[in-house]
Amino acid sequence: MNVNHKFAAIDIGTNAIRLLFYNIYLDLSGEPNFKKVALTRVPIRLGEDVFANNKISDKKIELLRKTMIAFRNLIEVHEVMEYMACATSAMREAENAEEVKKYIKKETGIEIKTITGEVEADLIFQNHIAESMNPNRAYLYIDVGGGSTEITLFYEGEKRFSESFQIGTVRMLHDKIAKGTWETLKMKCVELANRYKNLIGIGSGGNVIKLQKLAGIYDKSTFSRSDLKRIYQDLKELTFEERMRKHGLNPDRADVIVPAAEIFLYITKHTEIKNIIVPKMGLSDGIIHYMYDQYLKKDKHFLVK
Repeated sequence: MNVNHKFAAIDIGTNAIRLLFYNIYLDLSGEPNFKKVALTRVPIRLGEDVFANNKISDKKIELLRKTMIAFRNLIEVHEVMEYMACATSAMREAENAEEVKKYIKKETGIEIKTITGEVEADLIFQNHIAESMNPNRAYLYIDVGGGSTEITLFYEGEKRFSESFQIGTVRMLHDKIAKGTWETLKMKCVELANRYKNLIGIGSGGNVIKLQKLAGIYDKSTFSRSDLKRIYQDLKELTFEERMRKHGLNPDRADVIVPAAEIFLYITKHTEIKNIIVPKMGLSDGIIHYMYDQYLKKDKHFLVK
């Protein structure tokens, strides 16, 4: 009897591309248990091309091709049951996106699905975070990426609002935030704060996880806004090289971590959020949960065959 199955998710983001593997098995009570097996991250940064020239360059396409070949080989070695590749903000905006996806499919066999900001938020919702929430409190899920930021409002265990804003870390580095976008985000945050009192934040993405660690918070998942502001002030005063030397940051993290903190501080300020929960789950995890749910719809007993 095989009670363990493996799934894989590819997240083609604006800043990096990730391949995540999960084992899914039933515990003694018959409930599915999700366990991360391995994560591979490649900082290709597709958004640099797209935000500057509206296209993905030949150089980046070649890097993407090589990455997808490597990912395909890893997927085959892991013998996964199913996998899915999703692309977000950079691919959504690239004029040559369809051409690139067809080329990658031809060269690697991997089909890339470009998802909207709303679908991205929905996939993140697949993490079943709502199940562990206090039904009497309102939560704002904040996912900060390289090209966009998604905010999702949960209340009474249900999703009540979700929207994607073209504000991201790589986009900020290249000064590509459209006029009025910050104000639109502010108005929505104020509206949510007025409608839902004492909001609790849920932070998603590698940057907020790193910010929490840099703030010296290891023994709990809650990250206060004051702690976030403290580490932001420290990072802001350092040069790019100093951030790498002092905090041991990789180059592709050392530049985007400051704009990421600024986005989180902006949203928490206008929503009056004082604390952020950091569950260390993001889009890749959501894709895994989505595939699991879809597979169960086809065969509710596949885990115990």
